[in-house]
Amino acid sequence: MTCGRANQWCYDGGPMKIKTLVSASLLALLVLAGNTGCAGPLTQREQGGLIGGVAGMGTGAIIGSTVGHATAGALIGGPIGLIGGAVLGDQLMRQRQMQIEQQAESDNARAELERLRKENEQLRRDKTDDATAWNYWGP
Repeated sequence: MTCGRANQWCYDGGPMKIKTLVSASLLALLVLAGNTGCAGPLTQREQGGLIGGVAGMGTGAIIGSTVGHATAGALIGGPIGLIGGAVLGDQLMRQRQMQIEQQAESDNARAELERLRKENEQLRRDKTDDATAWNYWGP
């Protein structure tokens, strides 16, 4: 329902510009799609993409509104933010995976060191037992 002026839409009794309505709708759609599109928890890449997309869309809408094209700004900023956020999230995932692998290697090395220490201790005990037995029975 229009309020009698071009490019305005009635909302709760007051006028709302169509561009603002479209920008708000796109933002709500992006948030809804990000929250309902996943069966499990989001990965860091997906979280980064979602946050970057929303931030890019919001920033694009704000910058675009200063020149009178909020919708175009949101449509340009959204994908740019999505890509940037996904790349950042991917890097964080890779860094976390590398930390996990390094921790596993460290744990394996620590376990091997402990095994060798115990083996060395057992060999020393065996050698001491052999020397004691030799001294007991004599040559």
